[in-house]
Amino acid sequence: MKAGVLHGKEQILFEEVETPVPGPGEVLVRVMYTGICGSDIPRVNGEAAHYYPIILGHEFSGEVVETGEGVSGVRPGDRIAGAPLLPCMNCEHCENGDYALCGDYSFIGSRRDGSFAEYVVLPEANAIRFDESVPYWKGAFFEPITVALHGIRRLPFKPGSSVAVLGIGNIGFFTLQWLKALGAGSVTVFDINDERLELARQYGADECINTCDPDFAVQLQDGQGRRREFDFVYETAGNTATIKQTFGLVKKKGAVCLIGTPTRELTFSVEEWEALNRKEFTLTGSWMSYSSGFPGQEWKETAEAIRSGTIRFDESLLYRVMPLQDISDAFGMFRTPGKVKGKVLIQSGNQEGLQ
Repeated sequence: MKAGVLHGKEQILFEEVETPVPGPGEVLVRVMYTGICGSDIPRVNGEAAHYYPIILGHEFSGEVVETGEGVSGVRPGDRIAGAPLLPCMNCEHCENGDYALCGDYSFIGSRRDGSFAEYVVLPEANAIRFDESVPYWKGAFFEPITVALHGIRRLPFKPGSSVAVLGIGNIGFFTLQWLKALGAGSVTVFDINDERLELARQYGADECINTCDPDFAVQLQDGQGRRREFDFVYETAGNTATIKQTFGLVKKKGAVCLIGTPTRELTFSVEEWEALNRKEFTLTGSWMSYSSGFPGQEWKETAEAIRSGTIRFDESLLYRVMPLQDISDAFGMFRTPGKVKGKVLIQSGNQEGLQ
């Protein structure tokens, strides 16, 4: 088969490799689409890969073409999205259903070969079937949609609450949609890109604020000139500035979840950290998207939410769809800061157009 194989920093090559064979309990999937995740970029354009050579890619959809011995839950022809985590299933965390906290996990597309290829092998439990009415390209969004839902559930969210979402990249966009579907009283979105904010407005944001605007602070005031604060705050960008902003936006006794992954060191001043003490707000993080009954309710609910239209998205989320043979060029685009605005999908199949 053909695959995009990473051999070193900025050396991802389109080449021929051996097609994987499904073992007992595994399925072979013909990959249709794979999204480039933010975590893939430092592995290709930096030196963050676990080893070389490796085939990356973990946000994927495809068609089951072969099943190994003992597989009964999926069959050839099924449309699936891949859940990439491979927990050990034996440790304390796995036994508690906290699979993402496993200390001995593997991961499709980072610790073992993934989906920047024509075919990928994965355990039956990791193959999440979705309805035939859902196009394959949308199936490649399952993983980030589940990440958003898992982050929301890291806090005791209640319908009718006021919520702030910081960052309206893909995770922020789906966090917004889940919050609206779950009955948030109001959702205010913060970002620095007017185009992304307009997209958020089209998909239900009650208010959109560009934090680069000179009147940013004024927009946050209520009718009495007091700074507005929120019951729940979700940070999805992993940016130092937005992480710090959460401390000022959350109400006393409110809650903050940091879903975004920082890429550089950050520190807090005494005054910034004192807000945590004085407000007594809850601060937590979120890691991946798994829960009891592997891979968990996040994945089941995502499949149904996309089928029913509860979670809506269209091609406006896409920056570009590129064939597998152009994978090196795809990652090259990310070397120009700010160039890529939206998701880049790698198309492994021979189908024409989005399917």
